[in-house]
Amino acid sequence: MSKHNEQKGLEKQHYKAELRQLQIELVKLQRHIIRKNDKILVLLEGRDAAGKDGSIKRIIQHLSPRETRVVALGKPSDREESQWYFQRYVHYLPAAAEIVFFNRSWYNRAGVEKVMGFCTDAQYEEFFTEVTDFESMLVRSGIHFIKVYLDISKSEQKNRLAARKDDPLKQWKTSPIDEQAITHWKDYSIARNVMFARTHTSFTPWTIVDANDKKVARLQLIKGLLSRLDYANKDTNLILPDQTIIFDYDPLYLENNMIKA
Repeated sequence: MSKHNEQKGLEKQHYKAELRQLQIELVKLQRHIIRKNDKILVLLEGRDAAGKDGSIKRIIQHLSPRETRVVALGKPSDREESQWYFQRYVHYLPAAAEIVFFNRSWYNRAGVEKVMGFCTDAQYEEFFTEVTDFESMLVRSGIHFIKVYLDISKSEQKNRLAARKDDPLKQWKTSPIDEQAITHWKDYSIARNVMFARTHTSFTPWTIVDANDKKVARLQLIKGLLSRLDYANKDTNLILPDQTIIFDYDPLYLENNMIKA
């Protein structure tokens, strides 16, 4: 075996070992949530191919399917289009003892809908008028609410989208919107920055993950979640996140190019 392959093998072993330890912590967290009847809601947003699916898969891998739900809504029906924008999401909010992950969420309106022209300017502005009040209501109702954005570079997104086309096991991930992701890269960057500026509050902050390295991002995302939530017998040393990879939004990060433009 070459030194390069040996090094890759060691890195893979280390990743799997650390992931297992973090998954044990996630089970501890879930036992605490069930015992205390807590309600946990995690929104995962990010560019196409940022790694939302893979991250959620590793997080829920050993959790109880009875108290764990993943919500990934498709295009709204005609009836849903006529409803209050947030209405269809309310149905999926966590009840006592549940942890719910939204793989994309109501922030579609601030991202893909804005960029692709799927909403009017009036609907876009109405979203920002309502969203922080809506999220504040969730927090006041007793929901532990976490918003995460996975960010990747343009070259990394291009490589991942191309890899999807060649992988028969990932064909379900491809969509016509993917084709527009690179073309509208700058538009998505602008929409993301506006979203952060208008919806990041001390009550409902955004957490950002540099997701260019999928495995590192998964580990740091799990650490970030575990560090934000209380549970018994927490291994505080294990779950200490790397703040160069996962951090709260701050306008200075944009100015210093720590988030890819």
